[in-house]
Amino acid sequence: MTTDTVTTIGRTRVQHGKVSDRVYVMHLAPADLPGILDGLDALAEAEGYSKIFAKVPASALSLFLARGYAVEARVPGFFRGREDGCFVAKFLDPERRRERGDPDAVLATTRNTGRRPPSALQPGWTCTLAAEDDADDLAALYGGVFATYPFPIDDPGYLRETMAGDYRYFVVRTDDGTIAAASSAEVYPEDGNVEMTDFAVHPDFRGRNLSLLLLARMEEEMRAAGLKTAFTIARALSYPINATFARAGYAWAGTLVNNTNICGGFESMNVWYHSLGR
Repeated sequence: MTTDTVTTIGRTRVQHGKVSDRVYVMHLAPADLPGILDGLDALAEAEGYSKIFAKVPASALSLFLARGYAVEARVPGFFRGREDGCFVAKFLDPERRRERGDPDAVLATTRNTGRRPPSALQPGWTCTLAAEDDADDLAALYGGVFATYPFPIDDPGYLRETMAGDYRYFVVRTDDGTIAAASSAEVYPEDGNVEMTDFAVHPDFRGRNLSLLLLARMEEEMRAAGLKTAFTIARALSYPINATFARAGYAWAGTLVNNTNICGGFESMNVWYHSLGR
């Protein structure tokens, strides 16, 4: 699976590459402003990318708007539970703005989905924090589910590396030890938030609401760790994943147009969020 590169510009962490044809500011170091804006433009121009996407605090929003960015989503209390976070984008190719599906239809259905508790696991099944020994099985699951993905989650080495950092992977195993489903929590300790991501369910075990169960388990761990806000960037055309977050009480914050190369092509992504304080 070909993926993009994670690097730094100053102290700001960015991902960029031809797979998703973009620059993604994963964590903005405020001390890098305003010069980082020139760095982002220069990188996108040099590589010919068609989009720059960034998560920025509301206090920095005016700097981005002045440079041609637009707000695609806004999450209250995104930074340390105190300051809103804005998901902003600059489109460098008009074609990248053109929506290719109908995410509004999925959203209209899922936003009306009532809150629902996760189902109990079958006898003998477990839902636990994954360990390094699970990396091979995890990579096999991810490689089988996703034809393309922004990060190399089909690589056991990458999974072990991120486990040693700020990622926490969770797995549902059947009574014979098979991984039926998995997800991860990407923790941003400096921002006080966590991205609930990397959900995958083996085709043999779909329709059992395992993602909802994983999400509830991750929330328990993240709340105990003192994180303030949980969010996700979910495939806008996927009814199951959007319904999962709606059923868990998450609120929709906005849609990121043609944001990510996932499952074989470019897709728009919905941002959902939930306060972990209640």
